[in-house]
Amino acid sequence: MKLTGKRALVTGSSAGLGQAIAEALAREGVTVVVHGRNEARAGAVADRIVAEGGRAEVAVGDLSTDQGAGAVADEALSGGTIDILVNNAGAYDQLGWTEATPEVWADTYQTNVLSGVRMIRSLVPRMRASGWGRVIQIGGGLAVQPKSAQPHYNASLAARHNLAVSLARELKGSGITSNTVAPGAILTEAVRDLLWQIAPAHGWGDTWEEIERAAAESWVPNDAGRFGRPEEIAPAVVYLASPLADYISGAMLRVDGGTVRCVG
Repeated sequence: MKLTGKRALVTGSSAGLGQAIAEALAREGVTVVVHGRNEARAGAVADRIVAEGGRAEVAVGDLSTDQGAGAVADEALSGGTIDILVNNAGAYDQLGWTEATPEVWADTYQTNVLSGVRMIRSLVPRMRASGWGRVIQIGGGLAVQPKSAQPHYNASLAARHNLAVSLARELKGSGITSNTVAPGAILTEAVRDLLWQIAPAHGWGDTWEEIERAAAESWVPNDAGRFGRPEEIAPAVVYLASPLADYISGAMLRVDGGTVRCVG
């Protein structure tokens, strides 16, 4: 993918989708800065990348605060310019309109939206100076096809999509592109544990195959009839990060098994 020698920061990459993205970039010759709030977990991912012949560094901090984000940016930049920023870090819960207070909304925006803004402001100026760069937001189908549940989370995803397009317009002619990858429901370890836990109450079956098929139909009906895997999303990020995607700007690439039912 012509990425050898580039440096990337993947936020929230100590587990799940972020980890898969970091590992996929490392396999393409990218030096990856693994980020998380827990140093041991982030270090374990970096160690795994190095053990497989890749190059990895670690940056630890809470991106929902100016101080934490500043520390992460400083650590990431200490090894050189970050060419690729993947804003993956975020959080969600199962709260509905009644439970999600304005304070919950504000906290969600700090974690899911402003965290990315902080990293963009810290890292993009150096990309401009070098004349090349990639900023990739990890969004989701709920940004364009929201449900009644998790309204604060849905809205934060929509903001991520929106700011990616605005940033693309800001960066025109700079050699830097800004795009979004929008996964569907992804089967991370935490999601798998949750499905096993609640399957009996929903009557989803006894085997994992039955549970996944029934849960996907109930929660996220899609053409594939299942949840996506982190390693199925990561290649889309790698492509958008590569020089092969120079002509893609302000775009949303859906990798959701057909969950979002619309044209465009």
